[in-house]
Amino acid sequence: MHVFTSGDEAELFLDGESQGRKKKGSYEYRLRWDDVVYRPGTLEVVAYKDGERWATAQVKTAGQPAGLKLDLDRAEIRADGLDLSFVTATVTDEAGVTAPRADDRISFTIEGPGEIVATDSGDPTSFEPFQSHDRKAFNGLCLVIVRGKAGQPGTVTVTARADGLRVGTATIRTVGARETR
Repeated sequence: MHVFTSGDEAELFLDGESQGRKKKGSYEYRLRWDDVVYRPGTLEVVAYKDGERWATAQVKTAGQPAGLKLDLDRAEIRADGLDLSFVTATVTDEAGVTAPRADDRISFTIEGPGEIVATDSGDPTSFEPFQSHDRKAFNGLCLVIVRGKAGQPGTVTVTARADGLRVGTATIRTVGARETR
């Protein structure tokens, strides 16, 4: 197990059991635990800087893909035909854990005064056009960019669908100039 941190040291936990605390040497950029054997569960690392707890990270083993979850970078945008909301679609298992190997084809639709500007997945090998309203997930993730229609404030509902997965939805409010925040 490799841990990359700008902290001075870190402690690794597998299902709550410490695998040891290690300090970085001069010019080292990572810490290694060579005896950790893979098993499904939860890995957590606690990083320390100057002896004080500084940062934590956790990874859980995912089950089979079961649903789609949509997260908005902004739930309210201007109805000016220019303002955008970036919506991340995540393929999750039954417990809501990201399914990192999922590559399901996700289709996006819009209801209300908005439009899909682009989709992407971050897959550097994909030749799918950004203007497509459907795209294969990459590492369990996909992105749809939504724009409000000029002069048409209201509610925009974004829906994501993929075969065999629970549907994901999110709502974006588009507001006129006088209503803005």
